[in-house]
Amino acid sequence: MQYLLIGSTEAYSGKSTTILGISPQLQQSGLEIAYAKPVGRCEDEWEPNPVDEDVKFLAKTLNLSDQNLGKTVLFLGKQLFKERLGTNQGSLDYKKYLQNSLADIRGDIIIMEGPASFDEGYLYQLSLPDIAELVDASVVLVTRFESPESVDILLSAKQRLGDRLIGVVLNDIPPENLAETETLIKPFLEQQNIIVFAMLPKIAFLGGVSVGELAERLNAQVLCRPDRLNLMVETLKIGAMNVNSALKYLSNGVNMAVVTGGGRTDIQLAALETSTNCLIVTGNIRPSPIILNRAEEAEVPVLSVDLDTLKTVEIITESLGKVRLHEPMKVDYIRQLFQEHFLVDRLLASLNIDRPILVSR
Repeated sequence: MQYLLIGSTEAYSGKSTTILGISPQLQQSGLEIAYAKPVGRCEDEWEPNPVDEDVKFLAKTLNLSDQNLGKTVLFLGKQLFKERLGTNQGSLDYKKYLQNSLADIRGDIIIMEGPASFDEGYLYQLSLPDIAELVDASVVLVTRFESPESVDILLSAKQRLGDRLIGVVLNDIPPENLAETETLIKPFLEQQNIIVFAMLPKIAFLGGVSVGELAERLNAQVLCRPDRLNLMVETLKIGAMNVNSALKYLSNGVNMAVVTGGGRTDIQLAALETSTNCLIVTGNIRPSPIILNRAEEAEVPVLSVDLDTLKTVEIITESLGKVRLHEPMKVDYIRQLFQEHFLVDRLLASLNIDRPILVSR
Protein backbone atom coordinates (compact mmCIF):
# COMPACT_ATOMS: atom_id res chain seq x y z
CA MET A 1 0.00 0.00 0.00
CA GLN A 2 1.33 3.41 -1.02
CA TYR A 3 0.26 6.84 0.21
CA LEU A 4 0.23 9.61 -2.38
CA LEU A 5 -0.45 13.08 -0.97
CA ILE A 6 -1.64 15.69 -3.46
CA GLY A 7 -0.91 19.12 -2.00
CA SER A 8 -0.68 22.70 -3.15
CA THR A 9 1.19 25.88 -2.41
CA GLU A 10 -2.00 27.95 -2.20
CA ALA A 11 -5.75 27.47 -2.22
CA TYR A 12 -7.57 26.70 -5.48
CA SER A 13 -4.45 25.47 -7.23
CA GLY A 14 -6.08 22.32 -8.62
CA LYS A 15 -5.69 19.48 -6.08
CA SER A 16 -9.15 17.99 -6.58
CA THR A 17 -8.80 18.49 -10.32
CA THR A 18 -5.53 16.56 -10.31
CA ILE A 19 -7.03 13.69 -8.30
CA LEU A 20 -9.99 13.54 -10.67
CA GLY A 21 -7.61 13.56 -13.64
CA ILE A 22 -5.10 10.92 -12.56
CA SER A 23 -7.39 8.46 -10.75
CA PRO A 24 -9.02 6.97 -13.88
CA GLN A 25 -5.56 6.37 -15.37
CA LEU A 26 -4.47 4.54 -12.23
CA GLN A 27 -7.69 2.52 -12.21
CA GLN A 28 -7.23 1.66 -15.89
CA SER A 29 -3.77 0.38 -14.99
CA GLY A 30 -5.43 -2.22 -12.78
CA LEU A 31 -4.71 -0.51 -9.47
CA GLU A 32 -7.27 -0.19 -6.72
CA ILE A 33 -7.31 3.37 -5.45
CA ALA A 34 -8.65 4.84 -2.24
CA TYR A 35 -9.22 8.49 -1.38
CA ALA A 36 -9.09 10.54 1.80
CA LYS A 37 -9.26 14.24 2.57
CA PRO A 38 -8.21 14.60 6.23
CA VAL A 39 -8.80 18.36 6.42
CA GLY A 40 -12.00 19.69 4.93
CA ARG A 41 -14.48 22.49 5.05
CA CYS A 42 -18.22 22.53 5.54
CA GLU A 43 -20.61 25.34 4.64
CA ASP A 44 -22.30 25.03 8.05
CA GLU A 45 -19.76 24.44 10.81
CA TRP A 46 -22.61 23.72 13.25
CA GLU A 47 -23.73 20.75 11.15
CA PRO A 48 -23.70 17.68 13.44
CA ASN A 49 -22.55 15.35 10.61
CA PRO A 50 -20.53 17.62 8.32
CA VAL A 51 -19.63 16.53 4.78
CA ASP A 52 -17.02 18.04 2.51
CA GLU A 53 -18.77 18.37 -0.87
CA ASP A 54 -15.59 17.61 -2.83
CA VAL A 55 -15.20 14.31 -0.97
CA LYS A 56 -18.80 13.38 -1.69
CA PHE A 57 -18.44 14.27 -5.37
CA LEU A 58 -15.10 12.53 -5.94
CA ALA A 59 -16.23 9.36 -4.18
CA LYS A 60 -19.27 9.14 -6.43
CA THR A 61 -17.45 10.09 -9.64
CA LEU A 62 -14.61 7.59 -9.06
CA ASN A 63 -17.03 4.82 -7.99
CA LEU A 64 -15.33 4.34 -4.63
CA SER A 65 -16.81 2.03 -2.02
CA ASP A 66 -16.88 2.80 1.68
CA GLN A 67 -13.77 0.62 2.05
CA ASN A 68 -11.95 2.89 -0.42
CA LEU A 69 -12.85 6.07 1.41
CA GLY A 70 -11.18 7.66 4.42
CA LYS A 71 -12.96 10.03 6.78
CA THR A 72 -12.35 13.75 7.11
CA VAL A 73 -11.13 14.19 10.69
CA LEU A 74 -10.94 17.98 10.83
CA PHE A 75 -13.47 20.50 9.51
CA LEU A 76 -12.01 23.97 9.69
CA GLY A 77 -14.12 26.93 10.75
CA LYS A 78 -13.96 30.10 12.82
CA GLN A 79 -15.59 28.54 15.87
CA LEU A 80 -13.21 25.57 15.89
CA PHE A 81 -10.25 27.93 15.56
CA LYS A 82 -11.38 29.91 18.60
CA GLU A 83 -11.88 26.73 20.60
CA ARG A 84 -8.41 25.49 19.69
CA LEU A 85 -6.91 28.73 20.97
CA GLY A 86 -8.80 28.25 24.20
CA THR A 87 -9.08 25.11 26.32
CA ASN A 88 -11.91 23.09 24.76
CA GLN A 89 -9.98 21.60 21.84
CA GLY A 90 -6.37 22.01 22.90
CA SER A 91 -5.95 18.42 24.06
CA LEU A 92 -7.50 16.71 20.99
CA ASP A 93 -4.99 14.59 19.07
CA TYR A 94 -6.00 14.94 15.42
CA LYS A 95 -3.01 12.92 14.27
CA LYS A 96 -4.35 9.94 16.19
CA TYR A 97 -7.81 10.52 14.72
CA LEU A 98 -6.28 10.46 11.25
CA GLN A 99 -4.36 7.24 11.88
CA ASN A 100 -7.52 5.57 13.18
CA SER A 101 -9.52 6.76 10.16
CA LEU A 102 -7.05 5.10 7.80
CA ALA A 103 -6.76 1.81 9.69
CA ASP A 104 -9.36 -0.06 7.63
CA ILE A 105 -9.03 1.73 4.30
CA ARG A 106 -8.30 -0.54 1.33
CA GLY A 107 -6.37 0.17 -1.86
CA ASP A 108 -3.11 -0.22 -3.74
CA ILE A 109 -2.69 3.56 -3.71
CA ILE A 110 -4.25 5.77 -1.05
CA ILE A 111 -4.62 9.20 -2.63
CA MET A 112 -4.83 11.85 0.04
CA GLU A 113 -5.88 15.43 -0.68
CA GLY A 114 -3.90 17.93 1.34
CA PRO A 115 -5.21 21.05 3.08
CA ALA A 116 -6.01 24.14 1.03
CA SER A 117 -2.47 25.53 1.32
CA PHE A 118 0.93 24.33 2.47
CA ASP A 119 0.50 25.41 6.10
CA GLU A 120 -3.26 25.22 6.63
CA GLY A 121 -4.00 22.90 9.54
CA TYR A 122 -0.68 23.64 11.27
CA LEU A 123 -2.47 24.62 14.49
CA TYR A 124 -3.95 21.11 14.63
CA GLN A 125 -0.75 19.31 13.54
CA LEU A 126 -2.39 18.44 10.24
CA SER A 127 -0.53 20.70 7.81
CA LEU A 128 0.73 19.19 4.57
CA PRO A 129 4.20 18.33 6.00
CA ASP A 130 2.56 16.91 9.14
CA ILE A 131 0.31 14.56 7.16
CA ALA A 132 3.13 13.50 4.84
CA GLU A 133 5.33 12.53 7.77
CA LEU A 134 2.54 10.83 9.67
CA VAL A 135 1.60 8.39 6.88
CA ASP A 136 5.01 8.31 5.15
CA ALA A 137 3.51 9.69 1.95
CA SER A 138 5.07 10.68 -1.32
CA VAL A 139 3.97 14.21 -2.22
CA VAL A 140 2.96 15.77 -5.53
CA LEU A 141 2.44 19.53 -5.37
CA VAL A 142 0.04 21.33 -7.66
CA THR A 143 0.80 24.98 -8.28
CA ARG A 144 -0.75 27.67 -10.42
CA PHE A 145 2.31 28.50 -12.48
CA GLU A 146 1.42 31.99 -13.65
CA SER A 147 5.03 33.25 -13.82
CA PRO A 148 8.58 31.83 -13.58
CA GLU A 149 8.89 33.41 -10.13
CA SER A 150 6.78 30.49 -8.86
CA VAL A 151 9.99 28.42 -8.93
CA ASP A 152 10.97 30.05 -5.61
CA ILE A 153 7.90 28.60 -3.93
CA LEU A 154 8.60 25.11 -5.24
CA LEU A 155 12.24 25.17 -4.17
CA SER A 156 11.18 26.26 -0.69
CA ALA A 157 8.67 23.41 -0.57
CA LYS A 158 11.38 20.96 -1.67
CA GLN A 159 13.61 22.11 1.18
CA ARG A 160 10.82 21.54 3.70
CA LEU A 161 9.58 18.23 2.33
CA GLY A 162 12.91 16.76 1.22
CA ASP A 163 12.72 13.50 -0.71
CA ARG A 164 9.00 13.18 0.07
CA LEU A 165 8.37 15.71 -2.72
CA ILE A 166 8.59 13.54 -5.83
CA GLY A 167 7.19 16.00 -8.33
CA VAL A 168 4.83 18.75 -9.34
CA VAL A 169 1.92 19.59 -11.59
CA LEU A 170 2.33 23.04 -13.13
CA ASN A 171 -1.22 24.26 -13.60
CA ASP A 172 -2.88 27.27 -15.21
CA ILE A 173 0.15 28.22 -17.34
CA PRO A 174 -0.62 31.28 -19.50
CA PRO A 175 -0.25 30.52 -23.24
CA GLU A 176 2.61 33.01 -23.60
CA ASN A 177 4.60 31.16 -20.91
CA LEU A 178 4.17 27.59 -22.17
CA ALA A 179 7.29 27.49 -24.38
CA GLU A 180 9.53 28.98 -21.68
CA THR A 181 8.12 26.57 -19.10
CA GLU A 182 8.94 23.62 -21.36
CA THR A 183 12.45 24.68 -22.35
CA LEU A 184 13.67 26.49 -19.22
CA ILE A 185 11.57 25.81 -16.11
CA LYS A 186 10.96 22.08 -16.53
CA PRO A 187 14.67 21.17 -17.07
CA PHE A 188 15.67 23.32 -14.10
CA LEU A 189 13.15 21.71 -11.74
CA GLU A 190 14.14 18.21 -12.82
CA GLN A 191 17.78 19.07 -12.12
CA GLN A 192 16.60 19.71 -8.55
CA ASN A 193 15.04 16.21 -8.48
CA ILE A 194 11.53 17.63 -8.85
CA ILE A 195 9.79 15.71 -11.62
CA VAL A 196 7.32 17.71 -13.69
CA PHE A 197 4.46 15.25 -14.12
CA ALA A 198 2.30 17.67 -16.11
CA MET A 199 2.24 21.14 -17.57
CA LEU A 200 -1.35 22.26 -17.96
CA PRO A 201 -2.31 25.34 -19.98
CA LYS A 202 -4.62 27.99 -18.58
CA ILE A 203 -8.14 27.16 -19.77
CA ALA A 204 -10.86 29.71 -19.15
CA PHE A 205 -13.61 27.10 -19.31
CA LEU A 206 -12.29 25.26 -16.25
CA GLY A 207 -12.30 28.46 -14.21
CA GLY A 208 -15.86 29.21 -15.23
CA VAL A 209 -18.97 28.95 -13.10
CA SER A 210 -22.47 27.93 -14.10
CA VAL A 211 -25.26 30.50 -14.28
CA GLY A 212 -27.16 28.39 -11.76
CA GLU A 213 -24.36 28.65 -9.21
CA LEU A 214 -24.11 32.40 -9.76
CA ALA A 215 -27.85 32.72 -9.22
CA GLU A 216 -27.50 30.84 -5.94
CA ARG A 217 -24.53 32.88 -4.74
CA LEU A 218 -26.23 36.16 -5.65
CA ASN A 219 -29.59 35.07 -4.22
CA ALA A 220 -30.95 36.17 -7.58
CA GLN A 221 -34.40 35.92 -9.12
CA VAL A 222 -34.35 34.12 -12.48
CA LEU A 223 -36.52 36.21 -14.79
CA CYS A 224 -36.25 34.05 -17.91
CA ARG A 225 -34.74 30.87 -19.36
CA PRO A 226 -34.43 28.83 -16.15
CA ASP A 227 -33.76 25.90 -18.50
CA ARG A 228 -30.39 27.43 -19.43
CA LEU A 229 -28.82 27.74 -15.98
CA ASN A 230 -26.23 25.13 -16.97
CA LEU A 231 -24.52 27.66 -19.25
CA MET A 232 -20.96 28.42 -18.17
CA VAL A 233 -19.69 31.94 -17.44
CA GLU A 234 -15.98 32.45 -18.12
CA THR A 235 -15.63 36.24 -18.08
CA LEU A 236 -17.28 39.21 -16.41
CA LYS A 237 -18.18 42.51 -18.05
CA ILE A 238 -19.67 45.59 -16.40
CA GLY A 239 -22.03 47.69 -18.50
CA ALA A 240 -21.72 51.24 -17.24
CA MET A 241 -20.73 53.25 -20.33
CA ASN A 242 -22.53 54.73 -23.33
CA VAL A 243 -23.97 52.29 -25.81
CA ASN A 244 -21.39 52.92 -28.57
CA SER A 245 -18.53 52.16 -26.21
CA ALA A 246 -20.46 49.20 -24.82
CA LEU A 247 -20.79 47.49 -28.19
CA LYS A 248 -17.02 47.57 -28.73
CA TYR A 249 -16.32 46.58 -25.13
CA LEU A 250 -18.76 43.66 -25.08
CA SER A 251 -17.77 42.32 -28.50
CA ASN A 252 -14.38 41.30 -27.07
CA GLY A 253 -15.84 39.00 -24.42
CA VAL A 254 -16.60 35.29 -24.63
CA ASN A 255 -19.21 33.41 -22.55
CA MET A 256 -19.80 36.50 -20.44
CA ALA A 257 -21.87 37.50 -17.48
CA VAL A 258 -22.82 41.13 -18.08
CA VAL A 259 -23.72 43.17 -15.01
CA THR A 260 -25.61 46.42 -15.47
CA GLY A 261 -28.27 48.56 -13.89
CA GLY A 262 -31.88 47.49 -14.29
CA GLY A 263 -32.75 50.67 -16.15
CA ARG A 264 -29.97 50.43 -18.77
CA THR A 265 -32.06 49.03 -21.62
CA ASP A 266 -29.46 50.14 -24.19
CA ILE A 267 -26.64 48.20 -22.52
CA GLN A 268 -28.87 45.18 -21.97
CA LEU A 269 -29.80 45.02 -25.65
CA ALA A 270 -26.13 45.38 -26.64
CA ALA A 271 -25.22 42.52 -24.30
CA LEU A 272 -27.83 40.24 -25.85
CA GLU A 273 -26.26 40.74 -29.29
CA THR A 274 -22.85 39.48 -28.11
CA SER A 275 -21.42 36.31 -26.51
CA THR A 276 -23.40 36.75 -23.30
CA ASN A 277 -24.39 33.66 -21.33
CA CYS A 278 -26.02 35.57 -18.50
CA LEU A 279 -27.43 39.07 -18.08
CA ILE A 280 -27.50 40.30 -14.48
CA VAL A 281 -29.48 43.42 -13.65
CA THR A 282 -28.84 45.13 -10.32
CA GLY A 283 -30.87 47.25 -7.93
CA ASN A 284 -33.90 44.94 -7.96
CA ILE A 285 -35.23 46.73 -11.05
CA ARG A 286 -37.10 44.50 -13.50
CA PRO A 287 -35.98 44.93 -17.14
CA SER A 288 -38.50 46.00 -19.75
CA PRO A 289 -40.60 43.40 -21.62
CA ILE A 290 -38.51 44.16 -24.74
CA ILE A 291 -35.36 42.92 -22.97
CA LEU A 292 -37.00 39.81 -21.55
CA ASN A 293 -38.52 38.91 -24.93
CA ARG A 294 -35.16 39.33 -26.66
CA ALA A 295 -33.45 37.26 -23.95
CA GLU A 296 -36.00 34.49 -24.45
CA GLU A 297 -35.24 34.47 -28.17
CA ALA A 298 -31.47 34.50 -27.58
CA GLU A 299 -31.78 31.79 -24.88
CA VAL A 300 -29.91 33.96 -22.37
CA PRO A 301 -30.93 33.71 -18.69
CA VAL A 302 -31.65 37.05 -17.00
CA LEU A 303 -31.02 37.39 -13.27
CA SER A 304 -32.31 40.18 -11.06
CA VAL A 305 -30.41 40.92 -7.85
CA ASP A 306 -31.22 43.11 -4.89
CA LEU A 307 -27.62 44.33 -4.74
CA ASP A 308 -25.65 47.23 -6.13
CA THR A 309 -23.24 46.71 -9.00
CA LEU A 310 -20.11 46.82 -6.82
CA LYS A 311 -21.29 44.04 -4.49
CA THR A 312 -22.55 41.96 -7.40
CA VAL A 313 -19.20 42.19 -9.18
CA GLU A 314 -17.37 41.30 -5.97
CA ILE A 315 -19.35 38.06 -5.56
CA ILE A 316 -18.92 37.04 -9.20
CA THR A 317 -15.19 37.81 -9.18
CA GLU A 318 -14.80 35.65 -6.08
CA SER A 319 -16.50 32.78 -7.92
CA LEU A 320 -14.55 32.93 -11.18
CA GLY A 321 -11.15 31.27 -11.49
CA LYS A 322 -11.83 28.65 -8.82
CA VAL A 323 -12.28 25.32 -10.56
CA ARG A 324 -15.40 23.59 -9.33
CA LEU A 325 -15.67 19.99 -10.38
CA HIS A 326 -19.38 19.47 -10.04
CA GLU A 327 -20.14 20.29 -13.68
CA PRO A 328 -20.34 17.13 -15.87
CA MET A 329 -18.76 18.95 -18.83
CA LYS A 330 -15.76 19.83 -16.68
CA VAL A 331 -15.30 16.25 -15.51
CA ASP A 332 -15.03 14.93 -19.07
CA TYR A 333 -12.71 17.74 -20.08
CA ILE A 334 -10.41 17.24 -17.09
CA ARG A 335 -10.08 13.53 -17.77
CA GLN A 336 -9.12 14.17 -21.38
CA LEU A 337 -6.70 16.91 -20.35
CA PHE A 338 -4.83 14.65 -17.92
CA GLN A 339 -4.90 11.74 -20.34
CA GLU A 340 -3.02 13.95 -22.76
CA HIS A 341 -0.65 15.81 -20.41
CA PHE A 342 -0.04 13.76 -17.25
CA LEU A 343 2.90 11.30 -17.23
CA VAL A 344 1.32 8.48 -15.25
CA ASP A 345 4.16 6.04 -15.98
CA ARG A 346 6.66 8.41 -14.38
CA LEU A 347 4.41 8.70 -11.34
CA LEU A 348 4.21 4.92 -10.95
CA ALA A 349 7.98 4.63 -11.36
CA SER A 350 8.50 7.30 -8.67
CA LEU A 351 6.25 5.28 -6.36
CA ASN A 352 8.09 2.05 -7.26
CA ILE A 353 4.85 0.54 -8.50
CA ASP A 354 4.81 -1.70 -11.56
CA ARG A 355 1.76 -1.66 -13.74
CA PRO A 356 -0.22 -4.83 -13.00
CA ILE A 357 -0.42 -7.28 -15.87
CA LEU A 358 -4.03 -7.25 -17.01
CA VAL A 359 -5.23 -10.64 -18.23
CA SER A 360 -8.07 -10.51 -20.73
CA ARG A 361 -10.84 -13.04 -20.32
